[in-house]
Amino acid sequence: MNNKAFDSIRAIRWVDDHLQLLDQRLLPNEEIFLDIYLVSEAEDAIRNMVVRGAPAIGITVAYGAILSARQRYADDSQNWHEAWLKDLQGLGDARPTAVNAVWAVKQMQKAADEIENESPVAGLLQAAQAMHQNDIEGNYRMGEFGQALFHNNCSVITHCNTGALATGGYGTALGVIRAAAEQGKIAEVFADETRPWLQGSRLTAWELEKEGIPSRLIADSTAASLMRLGKADCAIVGADRIAANADVANKIGTYSLAVSAKAHGIPFYVAAPVSTIDMDTVCGDDIQIEVRAEEELLRIGEQAIAAPGARAYNPVFDVTPAELIDAIITDKGVVNNPNAEKIRQLMSGI
Repeated sequence: MNNKAFDSIRAIRWVDDHLQLLDQRLLPNEEIFLDIYLVSEAEDAIRNMVVRGAPAIGITVAYGAILSARQRYADDSQNWHEAWLKDLQGLGDARPTAVNAVWAVKQMQKAADEIENESPVAGLLQAAQAMHQNDIEGNYRMGEFGQALFHNNCSVITHCNTGALATGGYGTALGVIRAAAEQGKIAEVFADETRPWLQGSRLTAWELEKEGIPSRLIADSTAASLMRLGKADCAIVGADRIAANADVANKIGTYSLAVSAKAHGIPFYVAAPVSTIDMDTVCGDDIQIEVRAEEELLRIGEQAIAAPGARAYNPVFDVTPAELIDAIITDKGVVNNPNAEKIRQLMSGI
């Protein structure tokens, strides 16, 4: 447990011998945990948006690795490792833009390499649970670092979901907002609805309401107008991948929000753990952007919202250049006016 004032939500948990995931597709109408016993179920949960958010995906990959190891070791205790690595590849590829999935795969491979002549399940479970707890503690640190950037009576815009649902707990950008709320600094949070999966309306607004943090939902296209009217003091978002030059890939619409913030002279912040920084990706142009099915944009649930035969283009991430970002808030500190050299300095100390 913890003594945080706004920290009541956990969406990922290991119970006895299996993984449980809060099915985010059903929120805010139903709060149902799915029981995940097989690695294929974990991969499907990532791919089909049961779980979302780069840190949460990474933690799910780690727990999925345990489910795979248990199954593969039971099938063939002498040659389980090769089949296990294939399962890990599937987990890592389920959502290609989020670097945390690949990072988690590497961490679990490292943990497996340290296990000799015994079932790998216990050792991998210890590694996954440590990863999960480290994520939560890192989010607490991020919150403390980030809230210092907020002034009193601050009105903030956020985009997509970056809270407990998107992480091991507490959140990245929403964790910063939580920490600022604990200090009494938050006047109001404006949550972008975040088309087409509506993470802002279905998830972020749900978290804010559940925690009692003052908030209002806005259409994505409202943000610039709020800034022009002087009703927003800053914007803060998360990240699915940060390139070595500090370009940031995040939910589609992030770039528009950053451009609007720059045009109106308000700070634009990114909050993400250092595990989201990919030093092997030189710049944002090198980040693979996931393009999902047209139907996701043409429908809301079962209801068609476009003319029959209409086509759609549905990239679910975009890239925000580093020059539009005032600070990247990490679990290791704040990088103001980020660039390649500052990111290199940050990572060299880790």
